[in-house]
Amino acid sequence: MKVLVIWRLLTVGGVNAGWRNRSIYFKKYGIETEFLYTTDHGGLHIMQDVAPVYLTKEDEKIIKIIKKNGYDAIVVVDTGAAYKWIKKAKYKGPVIVEARTPELIKLIPHLKNFRNVEPLTIIVPSQYQKRLVSILIDTIPIEVIYNGVDTTFFRALPKEEIDFNSTPIVPNDKKIVAYIGRLDKRKNWPMLLEIAKKIKSERDDIEIWVIGGAQSVQREEFAAKREEEQLTDIVKWFPVIPYQQMPHVYAKVRESGGCTLATTRSESFGNTFIESMICGVPVVASKMMPITEIVRDGATGLLYHGQNVEDATNKLYDILDNLNLHKKMSSAAITHVQDHFAIEVVAEQYVELLKKLVGNSEGSDGEVNKS
Repeated sequence: MKVLVIWRLLTVGGVNAGWRNRSIYFKKYGIETEFLYTTDHGGLHIMQDVAPVYLTKEDEKIIKIIKKNGYDAIVVVDTGAAYKWIKKAKYKGPVIVEARTPELIKLIPHLKNFRNVEPLTIIVPSQYQKRLVSILIDTIPIEVIYNGVDTTFFRALPKEEIDFNSTPIVPNDKKIVAYIGRLDKRKNWPMLLEIAKKIKSERDDIEIWVIGGAQSVQREEFAAKREEEQLTDIVKWFPVIPYQQMPHVYAKVRESGGCTLATTRSESFGNTFIESMICGVPVVASKMMPITEIVRDGATGLLYHGQNVEDATNKLYDILDNLNLHKKMSSAAITHVQDHFAIEVVAEQYVELLKKLVGNSEGSDGEVNKS
């Protein structure tokens, strides 16, 4: 079976991390995955070693790709233009929609006009996202399939395996708080800097690592604000860390007695939460859906109220200053992800759905496609 995934953004983020893990797992079932993106935002390095990647905005090239490759199913991720290409390519196989954008106003353009293409189902990564999509769609089945993490790649590395000489370097006698992801309005980096200001005014044994954001829309604004607030000594920014090095980054955070911090205003899932936890790193984030579906408050991390800087900072201190709590959370986090978010647990649902949809549909050549 061959599946094409269409998404407009080739980013280093949760959608592509999730699909990387999924495509690796699919191979065990004879399912080949190919990816089509229209815009590169620095994510090619995490995808190109696992599956073929097409990168083009040209309609004719995209239509040709769909026509010539005999896909058994096409998955469209938040890309409204894809239905035009599918229609023009006269593709007759099953179409699956993935709705990932966690903001209703940004989701509408991708779900309002299927151009007479009839998706068989909509897949969402959380119960929260299902509620959101249900506001817009009531005629197509909506299935929740959580993102999964490859637990052979992301894992709690033994100390002797950690590459302590690679960037970033853990300073002596510092506990690390890691902020991992884009620098944009939704991820709410200004709150991160407010937390950093509070920590700097109160203690000197904590360092904050900002991992990523090299191509984020607000990267220059973030850099300027960090300088203006005189936070470059406590907030260290690493715009590009190779994906293959991320297990070592998480391991360094864990070894320091640190944790990860999210200040996001909204999420449809949040891959960094499960990556962090499977590496034995507790999470501090806002107490909201779908984070409450992923992080067990008090067991695998701590959740603060709303966008409250003081509460968030206190939750960080609770973990950083209690070695026994840190160890308990680290162990519980690993077990929690293994049980609920390991790729072999969640991707199995996707495999079964694909087999069902492809088996019940006619492919683009007019015959039932089976692998």
